Amino acid sequence: MPVGNGEYKDRLFNFLFGSEENRGWTLSLYNAVNGSAYDDPSQIRFTTIREVMYLGMRNDVSFLVAGEMSLYEQQSSFNPNMPLRMLQYLGNLYQRHLDERKLNKYGPALVPLPAPRLVVFYNGERQRPDEEVMRLSDAFPEGAEADVEVRVRAVNVNRGRSPALLAACAPLREYSWLVAEVREGVARDPGAELGTIIDRAIEAMPNDFEIKPFLTAHKAEVRGMLLTEYDEAKAMELFREDGRREGMREGMRMGRLEGMREGMREGAIATLRALVEGGLIAVSDAAAQAGMTVDEFERAASELTTS
Repeated sequence: MPVGNGEYKDRLFNFLFGSEENRGWTLSLYNAVNGSAYDDPSQIRFTTIREVMYLGMRNDVSFLVAGEMSLYEQQSSFNPNMPLRMLQYLGNLYQRHLDERKLNKYGPALVPLPAPRLVVFYNGERQRPDEEVMRLSDAFPEGAEADVEVRVRAVNVNRGRSPALLAACAPLREYSWLVAEVREGVARDPGAELGTIIDRAIEAMPNDFEIKPFLTAHKAEVRGMLLTEYDEAKAMELFREDGRREGMREGMRMGRLEGMREGMREGAIATLRALVEGGLIAVSDAAAQAGMTVDEFERAASELTTS
């Protein structure tokens, strides 16, 4: 069974802040994150990686403005490996930057590069601080001296958190409101269809919300994005729980810790494989969750199918 690189399904965050149509909102978000006051959205040039361009590699939103390369990721499941993933994204983006400008990194002249700005916008249900910094060096052995460091700023954009940031960017604040409204709608009426809850949340948005006309005009697309994102978040929780349960069963059967570890590993890979097949996550993300390269993950998934 080959693990495919199915077409990536956009999230609402990408739709709002990563499209040519909404450059003004992207600039507003950039200004809020960096404390700047740029006012010309035409200066933004999107550089977002899609899987069709780089097999097994995609990011949420990236763009050039003011001499900087901004990489923005939205996550509903906190991932401590974002410094490593951002480093991989950045390498691909820099290579494309050089190719497009015909710059020679092997030549005698210093090649100018845009400075990276790496930010994760977290809106999951688990408690996280308003802001924290993740570092690549957190993954290194304790006391190791390293020649490379990557810092990623992680911001909690759930409703009621990071008030200064949300106040500075109306589209982000309104996006946060919508996500919270859908989540609370599910809690209030667990028997209702999620699509209906999403429609209700959009209709309940105050009329002065800047993003409401856009969401209303694209209601079907927005519904599909939120359905996918909600399913992905829930599936990731199931993936973790399934891995724990499978590991315990296998460990009890084999009577040793190694069996428990192996069972957890196989349960996790099987669930991640199902997410990839369903188009909920990219194979690169599944591999990252499993702590593997894409090739290792595909081999492991194939072995589970044939065993």
